[in-house]
Amino acid sequence: MAMMGGGGLGGEMMRAMRREDELGDRKLAKGSWRRIMAFARPYRRDITFFLILVVFDAIVGVATPVFAGRVVDAITRPGEHAERAVVTIALIIAGLMLASAALSVGQRWFSSRIGEGIILDLRTQVFDHVQRMPLQFFTRTRTGALVSRLNNDVTGAQRAFTSTLSGVVSNAIALVLTVAVMLTMSWQVTALSLVLVPLFIIPARRVGRKLAALTRESYTLNADMTSTMTERFGVSGALLVKLFGQPESEAERFEQRAHRVRDIGVITAMYGRAFFTAMLLVAGLAQALTYGLGGSLAVSGAISAGTVVSLALLLTRLYGPLTALSNVRVDVMSALVSFERVFEIVDLPPGIREKEDPVPVPEGPVSVEFRDVQFKYPSAAEVSLASLEDVAVLDKRENEPVLRGVSFTVEPGQLVALVGSSGAGKTTTSMLVPRVYDVTSGAVLVNGVDVRDTSLAALQDTIGVVTQDSHLFHETIAENLRYARPEATEDEMWTALDRAQVGELVRNLPDGLDTLVGERGYRFSGGEKQRIAIARLLLKAPGFVILDEATAHLDSESEAAVQRALSEALAGRTALVIAHRLSTVRDADQIIVLDGGRIVERGTHEQLVGAGGLYSDLYRTQFSVIDA
Repeated sequence: MAMMGGGGLGGEMMRAMRREDELGDRKLAKGSWRRIMAFARPYRRDITFFLILVVFDAIVGVATPVFAGRVVDAITRPGEHAERAVVTIALIIAGLMLASAALSVGQRWFSSRIGEGIILDLRTQVFDHVQRMPLQFFTRTRTGALVSRLNNDVTGAQRAFTSTLSGVVSNAIALVLTVAVMLTMSWQVTALSLVLVPLFIIPARRVGRKLAALTRESYTLNADMTSTMTERFGVSGALLVKLFGQPESEAERFEQRAHRVRDIGVITAMYGRAFFTAMLLVAGLAQALTYGLGGSLAVSGAISAGTVVSLALLLTRLYGPLTALSNVRVDVMSALVSFERVFEIVDLPPGIREKEDPVPVPEGPVSVEFRDVQFKYPSAAEVSLASLEDVAVLDKRENEPVLRGVSFTVEPGQLVALVGSSGAGKTTTSMLVPRVYDVTSGAVLVNGVDVRDTSLAALQDTIGVVTQDSHLFHETIAENLRYARPEATEDEMWTALDRAQVGELVRNLPDGLDTLVGERGYRFSGGEKQRIAIARLLLKAPGFVILDEATAHLDSESEAAVQRALSEALAGRTALVIAHRLSTVRDADQIIVLDGGRIVERGTHEQLVGAGGLYSDLYRTQFSVIDA
């Protein structure tokens, strides 16, 4: 029986039943249909041709059993032209098979063009949008959940215009044509066939509820194991496990989850096999009844033997569409809910909005001014989704201000340092200049231009940043350097590496510039990684440099090498330095002391030490610890 071949129908039906229990009575948000149709609009011509091919393929599928019955009639009723009739009908059937094959290839061509095109559009839009999200979005979101939206949900969404659409159309046409043709042949056999339909569908719904619970448990366990592996297999996680972990207990917990997943897999497989076997049994009974009643009618002369054969063959095309269409709401909702999950990401407001007519940053030495800057981080409800954080409800409380009326100026060529205790707002202040965040009120100006009035590209060309833990992508050294300046030549990269005091190290590597740096640059020491990051900054050659204490976590030897590299990076440039080690900013033109988001002191090192305020206390505390 073709409709059951390979267990495909049984498996698809069981999956649909599980999804139905998971979807419940979920309804699409207002406006979702319009947005979904917008994605289909560029492919409307392909969709039209695709549906035409689907319709013709459904017609061919119903026509073939009818002609098969005609062959039987021609054989059982020999006449003068019986042999020619048999050959003719056989050629027609062969032609229908060729047509079906061609139609199948055509459908696959159009469905792949539509599906892959929609995947491209969705992924590109989501990826572009996610890059524009505020940094706090990434600190709150589970990376795995976000990647799943770009992969699983995008793929699920495109099914709405390929497998789901074609399935609904082809199954509806096949069902209508099959029932119509069967009724013209024998209404008695058709009615008997339809009587057995409830036996075909009702058991699946009951089993589906049980499988839905098992499936949800399996998804949760698999997610837990994936999270565990992601954390433990990363370099930082692996090091933590080796230093503090208990491998035996870790393995035992993982094994318990894996055992349960195995048990669920076995139970699910047995449910599926039992259901598939029951489906085969019902379908077999239906065919037996068809042969019994049809054969009786044929013996009595009410119908021909060929009609009985046609009815039996058409029966194999009756239950498949019936079952598929009984789950059509689930299939459609599954695809459309995937669209909605993608739209949830796209609808999150970006952290930074650029003006359509940005003002260029004036050329020349760079100055930066903070004018009465107030800033507070957005709430979780403003930048995230509960489903991406794995929480039931997002925290809607507003955050307290981090900066309160901060005003200062970094003149061209000056080095200004920000100091203060942890949580004073130093890093936040520095991140407002390149527009990682936007001020809540007040303004940040670069060369007299409000950073909100210029373009992000102009700011990126003007500003360079080196953080405490400079990130390197798992790519080659050359690719990491060119991330700052894609058109850089090899000679320019070597010059930047030499100025950053790391050129000799790279030359001694077997692959030189083509050396892979490893995940997050872990194939290099902290000092080496920082110097490569400084080389990237030198290659970019910005007019304004932000240093977020680039030597905070280095040993003395590495710090000395990085300090030499920083001297190259700062030469002739305006700089804002975040200092945790006060010894590194003694020569700053101005030191600004932050406490609780406010500027409480400012001046040179000597002035602040002599003033006996917070800076003096911090300085004496650090050096008393060092002396001790």
